[in-house]
Amino acid sequence: MKKFLFTIAILFPMMLQAQKNSQWRGEERDGIYRETGLLKEWSSGGPQLLWKREGLGGGFTSVAIAGGKIYITGQTGDKLMLYALDLKGKLLAEKEVGKEWTKNHVGARCTVCVNDGKLYIGNALGQIHCLDETTLKEIWAKDILSDFDGRNIMWGMTESPLIVDDKIFITPGGAVNNLVALNKNTGALIWSSPGEGTVSAYCSPQYIGDQSVPMVVTCTREHIIAFNANTGEKLWSHPHKNQRDIHPNTPIYSDGLIFSITGYRGGAMLLRLKDGGKAVEQIWKNDEMDNQMGGAIKIGDCVYASGHQNRFWFCVDWKTGKTNYKTNELGECNVISADGMLYVYSTKGEMCLVKPDPEKFDLVSKFKVTSGTGEHWAHPVIHEGVLYLRHGDALMAYRVK
Repeated sequence: MKKFLFTIAILFPMMLQAQKNSQWRGEERDGIYRETGLLKEWSSGGPQLLWKREGLGGGFTSVAIAGGKIYITGQTGDKLMLYALDLKGKLLAEKEVGKEWTKNHVGARCTVCVNDGKLYIGNALGQIHCLDETTLKEIWAKDILSDFDGRNIMWGMTESPLIVDDKIFITPGGAVNNLVALNKNTGALIWSSPGEGTVSAYCSPQYIGDQSVPMVVTCTREHIIAFNANTGEKLWSHPHKNQRDIHPNTPIYSDGLIFSITGYRGGAMLLRLKDGGKAVEQIWKNDEMDNQMGGAIKIGDCVYASGHQNRFWFCVDWKTGKTNYKTNELGECNVISADGMLYVYSTKGEMCLVKPDPEKFDLVSKFKVTSGTGEHWAHPVIHEGVLYLRHGDALMAYRVK
């Protein structure tokens, strides 16, 4: 009996760890990586470059890391390619995973999700592929648009898969099948919801599980909207419009509060969940703080993000929505966080280390990213003391611990 209990004590944490998602914007999709002991400043040339891997094709996706392997997608011609690397940057495998977008801003868009021994890969054409993590053989595939009467959008679908328990959540954006939940092991439909009946809006959804009703929250064309994760019932929707119907930023959740930010003069807002998550009310709206697709970070009682059309770096009070300060030192950028610091990657190709401060902007270190191709849009990732930075066809790994 003692041997049995000892075995369970060892295996149970391993099973929990195996079930965690390696996915878009970190474990909680909030852009915060739970790392410690990281450098608080870099040398003038930046942190040590451990390795770089070029030839990965066009793309804006982040890496997913699991089982000692790095997974990243890229586009070559009209092909979507999956690459598996070891932690030293050695190419272990590559596989064509269907086709990819060729109309505008060509490149892979949807970050891989690794869950329970499987890889889940989306593309801008509305297709989702499930592969075996070990063999890379396809287990199932769905064409979300044709299977569920979905409607694609101007720049192609850009939704990184969300998986919770046995469900994978996808937004076809159809008038009837607005959001769907599929069985992650088979691709079979579990439920479908009409939502607001409007098209999707490039948003990768968020999961909230600490209310009386577990929910999936995402943005469609004109709303931030919540669905019962078990049944698909629409719980509530709240208007969040901008000039272009583009809402790529995953909502941030903290202690019953949901933060949503969008570009094109859409601004930022904070909502409070009510009635165990079945209703919502707006606490504040900040029309000046806008962000197209760079994400935001909440640290303490402040939220940090760069602007889009208002091209400033903003620090806003989480409780009131008041702008504490703004600066034009960075330009448009995306942001993640780890060990109490902000990692800010600008569209000018500068990687910056910023100390969060509610009263003033504090740029600690920065360096120029010279490798790679195209736009500097990919969100960085931090894993086991290494900063992974993608620029088009190149992936760089920097030691930041």
